[in-house]
This record gives sequence, C-alpha cells and structure tokens, in this order.
Amino acid sequence: MSRRPLLVVILAAGQGTRMKSAWPKVLHKIAGRSMLGHVLAVAQQLGADALSVVVGPDMEAVRAEALAWAPQARVWVQTQQRGTADALLAAREALARHSGDVLVLYADTPLLSAVTLEKLRARLDGGAGIAVLGFEAADPAGYGRLLIDEGGWLRAIREDKDASDEERRVRLCNSGVMAFRLEDVLGVLGRIGNANAKSEYYLTDAVEIARANGTRAGVVTCTEDEVLGVNARDQLAAAEAIFQRRARLAAMREGATLIAPETVWLAYDTKIGRDVVIEPNVFFGPGVTVEDGAEIRANCHIERAHIGRGARVGPFARLRPGAALGADAHVGNFVEVKNVTLGAGAKANHLSYLGDGSVGAGANIGAGTIFCNYDGFGKHRTEVGEGAFIGSNTSLVAPVKIGDGAYIGSGSVITKNVAADALALERSTQEERPGWAAKFRAMMAKRKAKAG
Repeated sequence: MSRRPLLVVILAAGQGTRMKSAWPKVLHKIAGRSMLGHVLAVAQQLGADALSVVVGPDMEAVRAEALAWAPQARVWVQTQQRGTADALLAAREALARHSGDVLVLYADTPLLSAVTLEKLRARLDGGAGIAVLGFEAADPAGYGRLLIDEGGWLRAIREDKDASDEERRVRLCNSGVMAFRLEDVLGVLGRIGNANAKSEYYLTDAVEIARANGTRAGVVTCTEDEVLGVNARDQLAAAEAIFQRRARLAAMREGATLIAPETVWLAYDTKIGRDVVIEPNVFFGPGVTVEDGAEIRANCHIERAHIGRGARVGPFARLRPGAALGADAHVGNFVEVKNVTLGAGAKANHLSYLGDGSVGAGANIGAGTIFCNYDGFGKHRTEVGEGAFIGSNTSLVAPVKIGDGAYIGSGSVITKNVAADALALERSTQEERPGWAAKFRAMMAKRKAKAG
C-alpha cells in the first residue's frame, strides 16, 4: 500500500535568548552541521513530499540556511511568537494545499532519527488521527505530560504550568513532535485558544479538540536523549556528546578501530571504511572519507579531505580542504596539506607545508619542504612528478613543475621548472676558513676581560 503524501513543517522561529548569542539558536552546530540542517536532513530521509520551515521576522540567516540544506523548502514567517499552534499556522498556505499526513518537527531538536519518525507515521496507519512522540523523563519538571486513557489512547497533553499535582506526577512527557492525519487540520488548529497560564496557542490542545470529534490520538515513545531540546550552551554540548557517542559506535560496528573512542570527534558526514585504525585525539571536520585499511595516528586534524586505502596520516598532521591521499600514501608528523593530491605511495613524512598542487606516485617530500603557493595576491600550483625526490628544507616557489624522477638538492629554492630525471641545486658555495673559530673565541674573551 502506498504511503500518503507527507508534509513536514519545521518550527524554527525561536531566537534562543538563553544561548547568549548574536546568532539564532538553530544555526548553532552539532558535528559540523547546524541544528536546522540536522532536522532538515532527517525530514528528507523520510521522503517528505513537501517541506516548510517557519522562521521569525528578520531571520534571513535562518531562511538562507534552510534553503542551503533543502532548496525545495518553502519558508514562512511567524510575525509574533504566540505559541506553537500559531507557529504552525504561519504555514497555513502549505497546510491548505496539502492532502496527506503532516509532521511537525522542531529545529532545536536535532537528534531525532528517521526510524523513530517512521514509527510515528506507523501509529497513524494504526488508526490514530494524531500521533505524539513521548519519552519517560528522568526529571519531568517543566515538560508537558501525556495523559493516557483506559484504552491506551492519549486523552490530553497538559502543560506543566497548567497541570494538577496528580498530573505532574506523570513521567511520560511530551517531546513536541506530532503527526496528523486529519481531514481538516486547519479547522482543528483554528479552534485552539489561549486560555492558559502563558496565554499562548498550544499545538498540544489539538489532541482534546480532535478527540471531541471522535478522533483517536496515539503515543510513540523514544529515549530522552533523542528528543533533547537545545536552548542553552550546556544543552548544545550535551547534544554534541550524544551525537558523538552514536557516531563512534556506528563506526566501530562497521569495522573501524577507535583506540580511545571518547577522544575521536566525527562530523555529521564522516565516512570511515573497514580496518581503519584511529588513534587518540583525532578531529574530523565535515567532508572526510577514510578508505579501508588507512591509519590515522594521534593528534590529527582533518577536514574536507580524502584518505586512500592503506594510507597513513600523522601523528600531528593536518589535512585541510582539498587534500587527497592515494593508496598507501604517507603524511607524517607536523605536515600540513591543503588542496594537494598525493599519488599512490607518495610520502611527506616530516615538518612540511604542501599547498595547492600535486605530488606524483612514489615521490618523496623531504623534511622542511614548503610549497610557496601564495604571492600576496593569488594562489599558484606546484606539481611534483612521479618518483621525484625533494631534498630537505626545500622551497618550491609556485608556479613550478618538477619532472618525473627528478632530484632536488637539500636547501634549494626552486623557481623554475625542473626536467624529468634531472638534478636541481640552488644554494651558495660552501666556504671554510681554517682556525677562524679559535681566533674569534680568543678575541671575544679579551674584549670581555677588558670590559670587566
């Protein structure tokens, strides 16, 4: 049986004053992606037929972020912050056009999984007109309570400030996430009033209104971690920690070895192959792929880079955007690589900067080598051929090409192309003056004695 069309509405109008930030809270990042980006991603995993994002006035940065992650999304403005039902009604036009299920998510709840949300939709398939995502709270204070009737259906959601003492003893709490399969969603939303302690239009009141018309409301539960809402910096850190635990566990279950998992930081899109070994204190920014059998040694920082099969990185290496290591390539301690491709088996093992260029298969980059890629106005490329040998403490001034199999003498500053299999040297002739040092010491000793 084909599923009903799905409209996902993401509420993202909150300013998040408790974040103490110049930025709206939903733009703050977890694992390198904004909270809004995480929620849009899970909505797209569900196969949403339509996406709407509700923002506040003058939140152009949030609008731009939404469209960056989901160009097909429609963005609506909640002109006044008068509660969650009012926020949903900001997308009135999208609701009126849509015929199917409606799922309401929150941009500051970034840890939801598609599996859980599919269970919520399945509750609609099981006869509920409204499905609510709940959780058993360790400390339910402040949360809305889910009140269940004798038949196991949801009879009401009571906000904490409006709950009786008996209702406050209920530990089953409301996450805010709701799904609707109603003939007239707008009609139900339009009947929600604001006669409550905060004088707001609560989306949760839709449950009692719909029940009065004979509609059933059901509950699906998940862990408290999954519906953690982020309103302050400590909660942002807690959400990051939860994401990292999940991601590390997933990587290890897929065949990677993390020697000290709690010290490895992964991005939302990090791809790690089998038999990869990752030593302690490694940070992955967005856009990193590590192929099978690679080794990432301790204290490395890697972002927007590709690490080939069997390659070795670190310790203390930095791979910046555009770094691409071929199979069995080595990038060693205190080497920085930016926008450079290293061919299979190429090595840069010590104390070097490689920026903007390429290194051929089997080439060796000696310690202290610098690709001088910037002339103060623009960037230029350095190309090192296959099997070339670059001596220690060499500066390659771009644009420059080093031919296959060429040798560059240590300490050289190379400003011109070097032919294949040639030797290039650029250094002053060494001069030696016998006895000079002894005479110098004697002269300085006399001066010191006279001055004393």
